[in-house]
Amino acid sequence: MAELSLKKIYSGKVRDLYEIDDKRMLMVASDRLSAFDVILDDPIPSKGEILTQISNFWFKKLAHIMPNHFTGDSVYDVLPKAEADLIKDRAVVCKRLQPIKIESIVRGYLTGSGLKDYKQTGTICGLELPKGLVEASKLPEPIFTPSSKEAVGDHDINISYAECEHKIGKQLAAQVRDAAIALYKEAAAYALTKGIIICDTKFEFGLDENGTLTLMDEVLTPDSSRFWSVDTYQEGINPPSFDKQFVRDWLENSGWNKQPPAPKVPADVIQKTAAKYQEVLDLLTK
Repeated sequence: MAELSLKKIYSGKVRDLYEIDDKRMLMVASDRLSAFDVILDDPIPSKGEILTQISNFWFKKLAHIMPNHFTGDSVYDVLPKAEADLIKDRAVVCKRLQPIKIESIVRGYLTGSGLKDYKQTGTICGLELPKGLVEASKLPEPIFTPSSKEAVGDHDINISYAECEHKIGKQLAAQVRDAAIALYKEAAAYALTKGIIICDTKFEFGLDENGTLTLMDEVLTPDSSRFWSVDTYQEGINPPSFDKQFVRDWLENSGWNKQPPAPKVPADVIQKTAAKYQEVLDLLTK
């Protein structure tokens, strides 16, 4: 990706952050793909641009529920035109916020690590669930199942709501939980009208200078969510995904131990994944 004249302050698994001033930063989405907290060697073509468009769509659509990290500035306001031209579709000028140190996961259906927990204990993150649920069962109500934010390279760990309260305080934990569930419910209802089931998703929140809870980072993208097609959904089986789960499933079946380095992903899996990302964007926004 092109080097920018702004100072880089952070390079994450997928996004890079650049300093603009003490109130704003530039967030640039790369084509890197992270799975099981390991960055794969092979990028997904145009992924950063597609993810940014999907996120921006949701930020605007959900803005009536809570504030988000948009500043109203464009990349052309903060970069020379030649640089802005190169990254305009994958970059956002956003507020500098104090991140909340938990992953805010909302689940509407049972699968993945939630299903594993449920099979062992009948609960997810300490929440009692009805008996007799199976793979892909719709939950009676969406549930908030936080996980701890670990250092890059470490796996995030599911935690109970009580642990979440301990980490960030009772009042903020309740605010985060209620906001995450409200965002999920609205988004899931809209996505259904487009033939997409949002199985689960992860939100990131921060606090602004006034202590206002603010939605940030990325929203309801194929990287932070599991999307299923209404057409192929069936309780009892793991439905095919529109998202990076496609690569995760390939990795799961490859025999990889989920420690770096990741195996080389075949070109056809990369291409199909890129097509899945594009399909989500087209379905949601058209």
